[in-house]
Amino acid sequence: MDTILAPLYYLVSWIMIGWHWLFSELIGINHDGVNWALSIIGLVVVIRILLIPLFVRQIKSQRKMQILQPQLRELQKKYKGDRERLQQEMMKLYKDTGTNPFASCLPILLQAPFLFALFRVLDGIAKGHERGAFTSQPDLFESAGRAEIFGARLADSFLGSDSINTKIIAAIMVVLMVVTQFITQRQIMRKNMPKEALEGPFAQQQKILLYVLPLVFAFSGVYFPLGTVLYWLTSNFWTMGQQLYVIRRMPAPGTEAEKAHQRRLEEKARKKGIELPTPDSEGPAEPEETEVVRRQPKKTSRSQRKKK
Repeated sequence: MDTILAPLYYLVSWIMIGWHWLFSELIGINHDGVNWALSIIGLVVVIRILLIPLFVRQIKSQRKMQILQPQLRELQKKYKGDRERLQQEMMKLYKDTGTNPFASCLPILLQAPFLFALFRVLDGIAKGHERGAFTSQPDLFESAGRAEIFGARLADSFLGSDSINTKIIAAIMVVLMVVTQFITQRQIMRKNMPKEALEGPFAQQQKILLYVLPLVFAFSGVYFPLGTVLYWLTSNFWTMGQQLYVIRRMPAPGTEAEKAHQRRLEEKARKKGIELPTPDSEGPAEPEETEVVRRQPKKTSRSQRKKK
């Protein structure tokens, strides 16, 4: 496993070492715990910036899924007794519209290798086993091993330490990690999804993410080194900020977020003295168009014209 993940070990550890150099040498912070904690936060920033194109793709896919809900419900009614045919027709619809129903999971799935690599690097620090770039940086390896935040080593975990202080800090961070994961997913469902999208397979997928992911991290978080929990907690705050920006600036059509966005635009317009038309307001009366009918003269023969 270490051989397969060795490139990720080096990538993760070099990014951390780079941030550590920035905080210790350029900024002049003389505290191992603060420097390495900030280095882990810096690692999150780098990885999440790289994942921004994927986040944009995720948002577009979610919008497409919301638009497809009426068609998906029609398919469910049509093939109610034939589950296999229903799945085939749904996959065909996704393919024809270029929609990926699992796009919302991609940021989590792509972060998983980095998370595991960080776990292994920090686990090696705790056990005196250098991994990645730390194999050629013995001084930094010792510094990372000494790094503490609030009296708890970043390389220790809830179950891997006998220190009560470490267990308390780890428990608080795991709870915060679970709560932020839940809030982030819930704010998407409550504020940025139309009512019709809260039914059907897409809604079921969102509900699974809402309740299952926090439980997964709650049970696995007690095994994670504090540095890994710090990484995921920071990543959750990043995701929450991204979602709030999207909900506020680019709300999905037909949602409460869109109504709130429209109210803010109207309020700004009123402050600037701009009159916005409302459905009940009566604008200036437009002149009624009257239809002018031109009557063509009846055709007459030459003999009839001579008689006249």
